[in-house]
Amino acid sequence: MGVNNCWAVKRFTEPKTWIEITATKLEVKYVQFSFDLLEPRSPWSLVEVYLNECKDALKEYGVEIHSTFTGLAAYSFNMLLHPSPLFRLDALDWYCKAIKITSALGAKATGGHIGAMTVNDYENEERRNFLIKALLEEVSELTKYAKAYGLESILWEPMPISREPPASIDEAKRILEEANRNSAIPVKLCIDVGHACNPKATSKKDLDPYEWLKALAKDTPCLHIQQTDGKADRHWPFTEQYNKVGIIKPDKVLKALEEGGAKKVYLFLEIIHPFEAKEETVVNDLIESVKYWKEYF
Repeated sequence: MGVNNCWAVKRFTEPKTWIEITATKLEVKYVQFSFDLLEPRSPWSLVEVYLNECKDALKEYGVEIHSTFTGLAAYSFNMLLHPSPLFRLDALDWYCKAIKITSALGAKATGGHIGAMTVNDYENEERRNFLIKALLEEVSELTKYAKAYGLESILWEPMPISREPPASIDEAKRILEEANRNSAIPVKLCIDVGHACNPKATSKKDLDPYEWLKALAKDTPCLHIQQTDGKADRHWPFTEQYNKVGIIKPDKVLKALEEGGAKKVYLFLEIIHPFEAKEETVVNDLIESVKYWKEYF
């Protein structure tokens, strides 16, 4: 059990603050670090200051960084599927900087949002196939770079939009197979249980988060858990209010993981409140969500 620290964005940016809250109020040990708290391409002299503060507080409170993740800021960009090769190179540079920071934090994986096609590119079959091929080559090169920095895997997050592959179970299987064909370290998945809501899904299984887990648990070392009604990517907390309308049930998640042959899996709460939400609401919702899940563990 852990948390993606996206909840701390803009509110609790200071390392000691979000780490202390994680350890003493949420009472969890593992964190997936969101790059919304630290822009990877900031000057390295500044980055080092922030990382040193993180390391000191992590040691003080006994918290560990499991992995790093793209966050909402990077999700706003096309990244490695940008229509321009120059911007795809720019996205590669972003990821290389992210890998360096991941290594410095002592984490063994990074990933998240890999890329998004434009509408024009996606609807053109020739362009779509070309970009997917280029994307797989780019990810292959990133695995080599990540291996040089001591990372053990790259995490690819399936998305709820067809233009952001993989967006179906079959596509995820195919991409994993192709991505690992020439990878220096394994390419794995970080499934988000709230992403089974693709409006263009052609299979009912792709709209069922438990089918995703049963089919891909072996290739999923970590999950994003959020409460959702299955109609959109909600990122609701697991509070009494949202559990009444939500479809994510901890016992069903754990059962699906077992049926899928999962071994060791980190479950990271990825709760995203509106920026205008009260600070105490954010923390209290997280505390309640952690307690709710710990009952099932």
